[in-house]
Amino acid sequence: MPAPLPGPLLAALREAFGDALLLDPAQRAVYGYDNSRREALPDAVVLPREATQVQALVRACRAAGEPVVARGRATNTTGATVPVAGGVVASFERMARILRIAPGDRLAIVEPGVLNGDLQRALAPHGAFWPPDPTSADYSTVGGNLACNAGGPRTVKYGACRDNVLGLVAVTGTGDTITCGTRTTKGATGYDLTRLLVGSEGTLGLIVEATLKLSALPARVLTLRALYDCVRAAADAVARIMAQPALPCALEYMDGDALDLARARGAPDLPPAGALLLIEVDGSAEGVHACADAVAAAARGPGLVELARADDPASVARLWAARKALSPALRSLAPKKINEDVVVPVSRLPELVDGLRAIAARSGIPIVTFGHAGNGNVHVNLLYRPEDPAQAAAAPGALSAVFDLVLALEGTLSGEHGIGIDKRDFMPRAIDAPTLAAMRAVKRAFDPDGILNPGKLLPPA
Repeated sequence: MPAPLPGPLLAALREAFGDALLLDPAQRAVYGYDNSRREALPDAVVLPREATQVQALVRACRAAGEPVVARGRATNTTGATVPVAGGVVASFERMARILRIAPGDRLAIVEPGVLNGDLQRALAPHGAFWPPDPTSADYSTVGGNLACNAGGPRTVKYGACRDNVLGLVAVTGTGDTITCGTRTTKGATGYDLTRLLVGSEGTLGLIVEATLKLSALPARVLTLRALYDCVRAAADAVARIMAQPALPCALEYMDGDALDLARARGAPDLPPAGALLLIEVDGSAEGVHACADAVAAAARGPGLVELARADDPASVARLWAARKALSPALRSLAPKKINEDVVVPVSRLPELVDGLRAIAARSGIPIVTFGHAGNGNVHVNLLYRPEDPAQAAAAPGALSAVFDLVLALEGTLSGEHGIGIDKRDFMPRAIDAPTLAAMRAVKRAFDPDGILNPGKLLPPA
């Protein structure tokens, strides 16, 4: 059965995409969901291979008033790629070429469908890497990473996507192709549209090419494992570590419940404890030990149970595997869990931990926390069960209380997952009215007819 598209639009899409236009309902359904577990059926799906096809798509959809939703591999958790208003989904799986690697200029030029993990493997022989390393790196795309300003453990030292992209080519909602940024590590020419597009979740433009800023692979990486008797002690240690000059390249945190789950999911050698910090330092073969010593000294303090260097590569691999398996493992325990990736200033992590424990006690909903503590980015998992009437009634209030706590601590709603649908209606709490109005004006400038990913990120005026 053909998709319910206007005749002229359908004809234009057939001409531009041929058999890369999907109209069968079963085919369309495959592109109607993401990791938020929301779903909606698009009217059509296209699989572009070239930027000119993306431009033709947007122009045809604008003429027809039809929404366009860009999609990578749909690993995001906020509903950002679900076509809630119907329209055409543009899946970038066929635009997956690494166009150029230039180690001397510390850059790579890629299409949006390149998988993060594939890019890292291609860069390694050149002694380089791209710092953003989300848990989904092996199956998330660079375009999707950029759309949500993804981060990962290495963000604490190297920054997130915004800090590691030099330039973009994108198609705006008018169907125009814009080129922004530079191929140099310095540039002061006009507005910084590159950083504006990163994190905009496909609401301002569809990225068709990215020039990425690379970093040199370190000569040596050392891993430390610090166990504490309670989460407050671990949070205090994070604040001490981040206040001294030797910066770790990863500083991950797990509370006691997450630690128990990690032990069951691949790291059986983890001793019982109230919280764990997984710390990595990198650098030259000569300097990395001094950095590790400085970080270890800061990690020591009240509540420390054990501090050890994890020198066995197999143990380190098991520990990271268990850490990265936490979110899906928690979902297996509570399929409808609420997962938020809030951020607070590192110095206020102890207050966040105490506040979350109080919310869990008041609501009767277990809260498990882990995440990128070196940035103050904590994944807050409310393990509520909708079949339990008391928990179902308490969940909205508990989530609201989490956001109120974070904002009271001078934090923000999201560190790397983005806003999508799930956090859209909380935006007025985090962003004042004049600033939201300025964001809407930017949206109108890039997408005057509102066809790009409608209903996402910005709440209704």
